Amino acid sequence: MRLSKTLIAVLLAAALGTGGVWAQQEPDNEKREKPQQQEQPAKPQPQRRQEQQRQQQQREQQQQREQQQREQQRVQEQRQQQQEQQRTQQQRAEQQREQEQQPQQQENRAWQEQQQQRQQEQQRAIQQREQQQRNHQQEQQRAQQDEQRRRNEQQERQLSAQQAEINRQRQQAAQQQWQQQQERARQEQARLNQQRVSQQRQQQLIQQQQRQIADYQRRLDEQQRRLASQTAQLEQQRRMAQYRFQQAYLERLREQEERLRQRQIDYYNDPYFYTAPVYRYHREGNYYEINQYGADALRRAIDIGYEEGFRAGEADRLDGWRADYYDNYAFQDATYGYDGYYTSIDDYVYFFRQGFQRGYEDGYYGRFQYGYYADGTYGVLGNILSSILNLQALR
Repeated sequence: MRLSKTLIAVLLAAALGTGGVWAQQEPDNEKREKPQQQEQPAKPQPQRRQEQQRQQQQREQQQQREQQQREQQRVQEQRQQQQEQQRTQQQRAEQQREQEQQPQQQENRAWQEQQQQRQQEQQRAIQQREQQQRNHQQEQQRAQQDEQRRRNEQQERQLSAQQAEINRQRQQAAQQQWQQQQERARQEQARLNQQRVSQQRQQQLIQQQQRQIADYQRRLDEQQRRLASQTAQLEQQRRMAQYRFQQAYLERLREQEERLRQRQIDYYNDPYFYTAPVYRYHREGNYYEINQYGADALRRAIDIGYEEGFRAGEADRLDGWRADYYDNYAFQDATYGYDGYYTSIDDYVYFFRQGFQRGYEDGYYGRFQYGYYADGTYGVLGNILSSILNLQALR
């Protein structure tokens, strides 16, 4: 009886003093870690029981945790099995629904295909209508364009006819004016032929004429060499139209030189050398006097210059070259048509260039603003010719 009371007291003390036992655990562990040579004192009997109880409690707690983990794992496995069963059931249900819905889906697909075919047919029909409308519109546009083209062509033909009529009238007027001037000049010359210059003046004109012919022959030889060099340059530039023009110009200069060598003139019986001056003209700040034969030579210089200028301008236009009459060799030379008689080379060059400049502009731009073309001959309009020469009668 005393022993059981003592045991109860010890258990109570152990229950109440559990904190003390845990507090003493670390010194106990240190004592256990001491070398084995030291002898550990024997624990009291109540402490061994407490230690055993504590270990027993720990084992029970460990067993409970393990049991809880096994229970959780079992529950988790059951849950996974249930989920797997649910997925399997769902898959089976889906397969069954698919099997049940397959005929309906086939019907739906067939219906959709029919709808798509109808839509495609409708689209094709719409596209065909639109294409027909576009074709119709294009046909209308082409018809309108053809009609507009016919109208434009008709207007162009009318304008061309009007322009041709205007040119013809201008040419007729120029010819009439020229004929009137020629008639007046012949009448004036017939009147003045009775007035002869002195023999001294006649001799001076003859000597001057001979010097002019000699100077022109030397100039002609030099100009032909320069023209041959420039013609080769045109060939390198592939300006074939201008090349052909200058080749023809060079050939005309050679023919002119040959005629000049063969020509013979009776100075003492030529009316130019004994006819008195009847006109005065202005050139580069100076005034000069000239008779009717000299005036005719200056008119020819302007007309010849216009014809050569027209051909040169037309050639540059055909070659697609820039408009530049000053760079043209025929303008620089300006001696074609000069035979050495009735006028000086300087006068001829000046008036040739006046005609060349205007002819080049008409030829390059394809018009007849300053001149005309009739019966294979180019010429300057009478009013333009009069403004260039500006001859003033001396009497």
